[in-house]
Amino acid sequence: MAKKLFIALEGIDGSGKSTQAKLLAEKLKAAGQKVYTTFEPTDGMIGTLLRNILKGTVKADHRTIAGLFLADRLDHLLNEETGIIKKMQDGFTVITDRYYFSSYAYHATHMDMDWVIATNKICADALRPDINIFIDVSPAISMQRINSNRASAELFENLKSLSNVKAKYLEAFEKLKEQEVIFTTNGDRAAEDIAADIYARIAAI
Repeated sequence: MAKKLFIALEGIDGSGKSTQAKLLAEKLKAAGQKVYTTFEPTDGMIGTLLRNILKGTVKADHRTIAGLFLADRLDHLLNEETGIIKKMQDGFTVITDRYYFSSYAYHATHMDMDWVIATNKICADALRPDINIFIDVSPAISMQRINSNRASAELFENLKSLSNVKAKYLEAFEKLKEQEVIFTTNGDRAAEDIAADIYARIAAI
């Protein structure tokens, strides 16, 4: 497996993206790949502000949140030392836990999806994932996982919000199916089964 890839993992909160990013990275490294794993919001200055907003310690309008996510994503891509584009130039396969489909799904529960897509076009033009992997988990199961793993829920982490976000994910995938490579896997299963499904699809490309 010699080709370096840019892989975006997507899903509602509690879908298991972080676990799958780790498992996929381990398998790709075993296959001889140099792998860099990352996430959004980042741990940079803008990403840290976003995490505080999501936790409720800082208040912000949803339009402001959408703008901050775009700024964080641009730095995530373009940073001269740690940016995704730089890592790929250095020969890494990059796995990101969330990319612009997260913005399409989450922000579109509060504003026009076409506006969110248009504002993120600069990111899609700079670097489009070789594959977007959607871990399709039922909102009820995701809430069970969130409640068992976290002391407190974040901004979108309730059953109604996650149901709305999942619907917006599916709407965005339908809207952009001609431009994006999208692979959906059943996220209600055991982590090992999901990981095997994902790796088989990655190995195929």
